[in-house]
Amino acid sequence: MLKTRFDNFPKGKPFSTILADFLGRGIFNVDGESWSFQKKMASLELSSNSIRSFAFDVVRFEIQHRLVPLLMVKQNESVLDLQDVFKRFSFDSICRFSFGLDPMCLELSLPISNFALSFDLASKLSAERAMSVSPLIWKLKRLLNLGSEKKLREAVRMIDILAKEVIRQRRKKGFSSQKDLLSRFMRSVNDDTYLKDIIISFLLAGRDTVASALTSFFWLVAKHPEVESAILVEAERVIGKDNKEIRSFEDVQQLQYLHAAAYESMRLYPPVQFDSKFCLDDDVLPDGSFVKRGSRVSYHAYAMGRMEEIWGLDCCEFRPERWLKEGVFCPQNPFKYPVFQAGMRVCLGKEMALMELKSVAISLLRRFHIQLLEPYHRTNPRFSPGLTATFSCGLPVKLRQRHHPLNL
Repeated sequence: MLKTRFDNFPKGKPFSTILADFLGRGIFNVDGESWSFQKKMASLELSSNSIRSFAFDVVRFEIQHRLVPLLMVKQNESVLDLQDVFKRFSFDSICRFSFGLDPMCLELSLPISNFALSFDLASKLSAERAMSVSPLIWKLKRLLNLGSEKKLREAVRMIDILAKEVIRQRRKKGFSSQKDLLSRFMRSVNDDTYLKDIIISFLLAGRDTVASALTSFFWLVAKHPEVESAILVEAERVIGKDNKEIRSFEDVQQLQYLHAAAYESMRLYPPVQFDSKFCLDDDVLPDGSFVKRGSRVSYHAYAMGRMEEIWGLDCCEFRPERWLKEGVFCPQNPFKYPVFQAGMRVCLGKEMALMELKSVAISLLRRFHIQLLEPYHRTNPRFSPGLTATFSCGLPVKLRQRHHPLNL
């Protein structure tokens, strides 16, 4: 599906139709030439040293000037929802990185952006379309503008207005010398609707998935103090004590155990739990299964991470060591670990997402001890409907500052 017969398993019209109102012609919702163009553009930009350095600067600023100060203030409160905090952090970061907009959702007053609210609602309602007994149900509701479809239309309208205003402002101010991703795309694309769809796709990729990965990571680390200790020991060895800081994108990559812990967390709790394709022509899978033309075929990364035949008898254990050999991170076959997809549709922002996750992890774990509250102290999380994995009850925690806090 992802490699040898990639062309025979596109996203397909049924999938594209479900998400068309929300994602339009963005990279996650198209095939063929439109997908190839966006992939080529994004690949060229995201692989450059300048954009990686810019992304690191954005993340570092958000951590030092907003995330940490916020948590320092909130640590004395009884309960803090870390999932909500991570959504705000990743939304601020991706908005600044992708199109030079600062929604300031992590300010101490914790303002809620209309953009973020509409985005969450559109994502939730679009995912619920896929869960309908029949597509005729949501299509009829859309035709009559009723219920959830009316709410989706209103949310998408708000997103469109705000996204187009971002484009207008960027064009007004000039974009030739700007570092953000939208400015780079605007040098090659002059279609505002197309640019709007690209904006929404990058928001989905850079905000929801990162927030999901951070939430599950901190939940798992809080349940496994031995992993937390190993991360802190490595950080002290690599970064140093006192006020030593990580100074670059490359410095983050030296944290091998932390890298392994991030991969292990996403093995058990991938931000995107499953993916579907549609078969163009009759095909036969490697195990001999016949796939009829027009069939929907899904692979489930969440389930694959819990299969003994893939990961062994300890497949359900959180054990970062499985990724290390003599202390060095050793990647697995991406088709065995399709968290970032694999083959032609592999995630282009993978390295930057990992940089963001690891930067937040080091900064918070070196400053705070995180205590889980119910219901997650003893039980596994339940997930809300959505395009990415979201804990239905959030991640309620208590924070306690460590005796010798360190700066990132």
